[in-house]
Amino acid sequence: MEKIAFLGLGHMGAGMARQLLGTGHPLTVWNRTPAKAEPFVAEGATLAASPAEAVRDADVVITMLADPAALDAVADAVVPALRPGAYWVEMSTVGPDVVKELAARLGEGVTLVDAPVMGSTDKAAEGRLGILAGGDVAGVERVLAHFGTVTRTGPLGSGAALKLVVNTAVIGGVALVAEAMVLADALGIDEDTARTTLANGPLGGVVGRAFAEDVHFDTSLAVKDADLATKAARLPVMEAVLDHFRRAAADPDVTHADIAKAVAHIRHSR
Repeated sequence: MEKIAFLGLGHMGAGMARQLLGTGHPLTVWNRTPAKAEPFVAEGATLAASPAEAVRDADVVITMLADPAALDAVADAVVPALRPGAYWVEMSTVGPDVVKELAARLGEGVTLVDAPVMGSTDKAAEGRLGILAGGDVAGVERVLAHFGTVTRTGPLGSGAALKLVVNTAVIGGVALVAEAMVLADALGIDEDTARTTLANGPLGGVVGRAFAEDVHFDTSLAVKDADLATKAARLPVMEAVLDHFRRAAADPDVTHADIAKAVAHIRHSR
C-alpha cells in the first residue's frame, strides 16, 4: 500500500484525512498547528514535525491548504524532500497558474496532479466530495476515491481551472440570493415566503448553500476564490460580488464566519 503524507488538517483537510485512516495506507500527517493532528495520531497516523519530514518517504503527498501563500510556503520545504517516483496531489483551491508554477519547481520523476474538491465540510467528513482531477491521475485515482467521486478534467491545471469556474458560479449565486432577499424585503414580501419560493425554483441549490448552517466556508475564502477568478478573466459581475464579500470580511463579526453570515451582512448593510 502506498505511503501517504497529508499536509493541512483544517476544516476540509481533517475530514478528508480521516477517510484514509483504517484503509491500510501508512499515513503521516502535518499541520501548522500540531494540536490538530493529535486525534489522527491517536488513531494510528504518524505526526511529522515539518512538511519535509512528512513527505520524505511518501509515495503520495496530498496538500489541502488555505491559499496560494500557504502552498508556496509548504512547497519551499517539500520540493527538495520529494523522492523520485512520488506523486504530489494538490487539492487546495489555488487556480491553474499556481499549479503550473508549482509543476515548474518539481524535479525529475515527481508527478503533480491538481485535484481540488467540490463540497464542504459535511461531504468531506462523509467521503462524498467531488474530485476534479487534472494531469496524470491514473497512479493516484484509487487513493482519491477514498474522498469521493473522481472526475478526470484533462491536462494538468484543468482541475484547478474548473474549480474556479464552479466556485465563481456558487459564490456569485450566493450573492445574487442575498440581493433577491433585499428586494423581497423592499417589496414587503415575507422573508420565509421569499426564501421558500426561491428554494423551490431554479436557484434552489444555491439558496440552500446561502443559508446553510452545518457547513464551513470562511468569508475570507470566498474573497480568495473570487479574487482568483477576476484575475483570470474580465468578470464585471464577479468584481461586484468580490467587493461585497471584501466588505463582509472586513467586518470583525463576519471575518471568520461562514458564508451564510456574509449573506446576512450583504442584506442588512443596505
